[in-house]
Amino acid sequence: MGGEMRAEIGNVMTEKTETIEFDGRIIEARHGESLAACLTAAGVKTFRTTAQDRERGMFCGMGVCQDCLVEIDGQPNERACMTKVTGRLKVRSEAHARPLPPASGYRPPVTIDDIHVESPDVLVIGAGPGGLSAAIAARRAGAAVVVVDERSQPGGQYFKQPDVEGAGIAPPDAQHSKGAKLIAEARSLGVLIRSGVTVWGAFAPLEFATSSKAGTVRYRPRTAIVATGAYERGWPVPGWTLPGVMTTGAAQTLWRTARRSPGKRVLIAGNGPLNLQLAAELIDAGSEVIAVVEAAAKPGLASLGTALSMLSASPSLIRSGINYHLKRMRAGSPIIYSEVVRKVEKSGAGLRVTCGAADGSGHARVFEVDALCLGYGFEPANELLRGLGCQHDFDAERRQLVTRRDVSGSTSVAGLYALGDCTGLGGAGAALAEGMLVGAAAAESLGKPAQNLAASRADLARHRRFQRALWQLYAFDGYHASLADRETLICRCEEVSFGQIEDALADDLAMIGAVKRQTRVGMGRCQGRYCGPVLDTLMGAKLGYTRDDYSGFAPRVPIRPVRIEDLAGGGQA
Repeated sequence: MGGEMRAEIGNVMTEKTETIEFDGRIIEARHGESLAACLTAAGVKTFRTTAQDRERGMFCGMGVCQDCLVEIDGQPNERACMTKVTGRLKVRSEAHARPLPPASGYRPPVTIDDIHVESPDVLVIGAGPGGLSAAIAARRAGAAVVVVDERSQPGGQYFKQPDVEGAGIAPPDAQHSKGAKLIAEARSLGVLIRSGVTVWGAFAPLEFATSSKAGTVRYRPRTAIVATGAYERGWPVPGWTLPGVMTTGAAQTLWRTARRSPGKRVLIAGNGPLNLQLAAELIDAGSEVIAVVEAAAKPGLASLGTALSMLSASPSLIRSGINYHLKRMRAGSPIIYSEVVRKVEKSGAGLRVTCGAADGSGHARVFEVDALCLGYGFEPANELLRGLGCQHDFDAERRQLVTRRDVSGSTSVAGLYALGDCTGLGGAGAALAEGMLVGAAAAESLGKPAQNLAASRADLARHRRFQRALWQLYAFDGYHASLADRETLICRCEEVSFGQIEDALADDLAMIGAVKRQTRVGMGRCQGRYCGPVLDTLMGAKLGYTRDDYSGFAPRVPIRPVRIEDLAGGGQA
């Protein structure tokens, strides 16, 4: 039985608790936290087994990888990271090819014309910093704005809002509060924010298909803004799919939404400042951060000019970075430069992680930990943009596709705007400023007058200067296939190994689609989001091409996994 959500005992606030049953074990959960957070806190690492009987746990923490699937109250294939605990649940670890339950009842199929259609002035897809900022600007100009987002709360990855509160639970910090203020402003202006909505289809000229608990809805806006953010890159080395290995973003989500830690002894490895922030947060959580392993070279005197450029562009971000370093040093957590994770193995109830130079030279370090957090950069979540035919260019320095846009954020598709990390990484500060400009431009295209945007333009220029310097400071060559052996999985979902890929390429297959058909790489639930960029890079090196709009896996509907009943019956209750 759960307690009271905000019960007062004297002057002490207590959180509401819920009871869940997981594979017969009774576990107490905090009301509102994700099922993944509750299970992780209880020491559960394995959530499901694969077709090859491999164990899997939470990896991305944001609904992309589909590795945390469990059965909830008889409903199979539910994502633990996206399920909030708001009552008693009976949960079973998922097993490959377990028979599905019988249908609950016949519902006659519907045609596309039967599905409800909404036509707001502006549809914003994504409720992160950029999407919320764009919605605010468009609404201020007088446009009717609807924001849809897959998460249970607006805020995105950067402004994740806390799901729990009570005695002994760390209160919201300044980043939480800034996000809450942005969300409140959008709602006070009359922006309609719909959470828990999956956008799975994009059709010309400007139509989007969505599913949620309320059913299937088609949106035909007068103009649309895509602000879908990014997801973390895969790091295919031996053992990277083991339970206990997760992305930096997943670990940060555990802490920032549920005030949970991924483990007592944690190793953080990757590239970029987000890993430093996570280290500071996990130290606050009481974890022992064994080390931060940074792929880039240690900054020296040659980096002084870059650091000064960053300082002039954003003193507050520099202060934050210094504070993260100070907290790390006070906790006795070292930072190791110019090394990467080379191998992960099971070790009792934990993990044995081998780190060293990316080329395999020099001394190898071995760490025994409960959890490994990987953060080797991001891939833009540009599937909707590519699916609608927006033109992209490959940025060799950042190793990603960048959406081609004009200064207003308008893409090559009429009426479609895009901003933030889905167009090429720029950070939350840039997205906030850019959102104001893009939202105003979208409204202005509908005849709605724009406000004075000089301050937003100045902010955007300043944040872009900061990001350019940051990329220089954290520059490294990226992933190389020499880090894998033939047994290393490149495709997490279909369990396709590097050896299978090498054999396919040895057959002189010159098209990524042919490799996909022969090996099933990219055919799984994550739809190639982790293996696709790696395979595209490997094939480009072999065949002498650079990634572009027409390389990689073609985005296809459904862009996100969706239930057949949502397609066949409209998902209506």
